[in-house]
Amino acid sequence: MSLFLTRIEFADTLYFIPHSSLRTPLPSLPELKAYLDALVHQFEQPFFIQSDPISIPHGFDDPRDQEVIGLYAALLAWGQRKTVLNKMAELCERMRYRPYAFVRDFDEARDGGRLAGFKHRTFQPLDALWFTKNLGAGLREHETVENLFARHLSPGAEHVGPALQGFSEALLTRHPETPPRLRKHLARPAAGSACKRLNMYLRWMVRPGPVDLGLWTKIKRSQLVLPLDVHAGRSARVLGLLARTANDWRAALELTENCRRLCPEDPARYDFVFFGAGAHGTSFDARFTGANKLDLTSSPTLR
Repeated sequence: MSLFLTRIEFADTLYFIPHSSLRTPLPSLPELKAYLDALVHQFEQPFFIQSDPISIPHGFDDPRDQEVIGLYAALLAWGQRKTVLNKMAELCERMRYRPYAFVRDFDEARDGGRLAGFKHRTFQPLDALWFTKNLGAGLREHETVENLFARHLSPGAEHVGPALQGFSEALLTRHPETPPRLRKHLARPAAGSACKRLNMYLRWMVRPGPVDLGLWTKIKRSQLVLPLDVHAGRSARVLGLLARTANDWRAALELTENCRRLCPEDPARYDFVFFGAGAHGTSFDARFTGANKLDLTSSPTLR
């Protein structure tokens, strides 16, 4: 079915909402914001952590360990959650539960055997070896993962695209013998990728709790880009916040820009709506989707 968008102008900005034989007036932008903010409050709670890959960095106390193991957790976060968590538990053990020291001081001759045989889906032992080797070289030069991203981002940058591109390219070119296959695990906006997992990682690192870690200060919340995959894209289109049909970098920027109209200082907060609703089987209120009726799992209506 084609998605039809109705154009609404509010506070000198444009908002697009889907409609399908609507029998009630279209909601205003403030109503939509209030509804989505309520969903953010519903899902951005400590219970979210336990079954999510973000639980892995939450298990460490040292911020340096959190940002390093969090990067692995984000990059490997596809497939069944239970499997992801089990593989991350295995990786933590292989790193002797000291991920920052293990990666920063990584020596292939001495430590390579600890990564031998580690794999998750398409992330093979060769990927684990070279990603760790190149990340370790970056940490020895720039000290923290935050610096590895932030060094590519100017304070006035509109979004984190340059940081994603610079970080991935730097790791891919750190050593001339880096295998080309590592490129599939380090997304880049210039390649058209939505960079879902890296954007999710930056959300973890930049935004404050209770779910996100809020460790970094060199990247602003307002610069974050929404993590976009097929599930988030479907939810965003249902709500009329995304018109582009492909789940690519341009779509991620479009969704982020529309979310900025709702919350300029923290657009990525709405990731809890797009992901949380799907993960917990919550359907959206029909007033905001253009549906003609509500089902029994519809989200709470406005108070």
